[in-house]
Amino acid sequence: DILLAIDGQKISSEMTIEEVAELIRGEEGSKVVLTVLHPELTQPVEVAIVRDIILLPSVSYEVLEQQPSVGYIRLNRFSGESSGEVEEALTFLLDQGAQSLILDVRQNGGGLLDAAIDVSDHFLDRGPVAYQVGKDQEEKVFDSSGTSIAGDIPMVVLVDGGTASAAEILAGALQDRDRAKLIGSTTFGKGSVQVVYDLSDGSSVHVTSARWLTPDRNQIDQQGLTPDIIVEVTEESITNGQDLTLEEGIAFLTNLANN
Repeated sequence: DILLAIDGQKISSEMTIEEVAELIRGEEGSKVVLTVLHPELTQPVEVAIVRDIILLPSVSYEVLEQQPSVGYIRLNRFSGESSGEVEEALTFLLDQGAQSLILDVRQNGGGLLDAAIDVSDHFLDRGPVAYQVGKDQEEKVFDSSGTSIAGDIPMVVLVDGGTASAAEILAGALQDRDRAKLIGSTTFGKGSVQVVYDLSDGSSVHVTSARWLTPDRNQIDQQGLTPDIIVEVTEESITNGQDLTLEEGIAFLTNLANN
């Protein structure tokens, strides 16, 4: 289908996807009329749609076709549903006979801190996940609950420069507590707690009030996490459709299983 107009406003070739999406968004329960041209028709039609809240899954998963003993979980952000979605993924993959796991948090910019702690519960025994430290503040410890459902299955975590914030907290905990090897490139380095003050002119001031530390008390902010295995992604590999980081993760787990 070709989208021609939204509530009568024509879509121009200069408009970005974000601008078009903003026109479609609106109050829950309200209507929006899309003018579309179906492939099999010569005249456009109008389709009235009632707006609703759409929850996009934060997790996708599969047993890898090229290595059926490896379960793959892609976590693209941390939402309130992420922990349950990861649990569902783990249950499915383990039932399918997965003997090792790849957790992919590349380009995961973070999200809810509590979600990162809850997700860590699925992989870690009881112990620290992160520390929050700030000037003139009492140190705060965030612990895993010790209710893991995949606490000992071999696993690796795929990271890159887009892995940030809550994703770095989870990856750093799994690395420091020797639960998983990190594979990829150095992470973004966003590990601060900020207080935002809105100003009268519409701008805002962001004040860092605390920073996150990994279980070994390594600072995340402005430093990031250094992978155990560094993978240099090349333009050639991207052009050829190769995922060198994923391939390295599969090779590591396969070698581990054979030794």
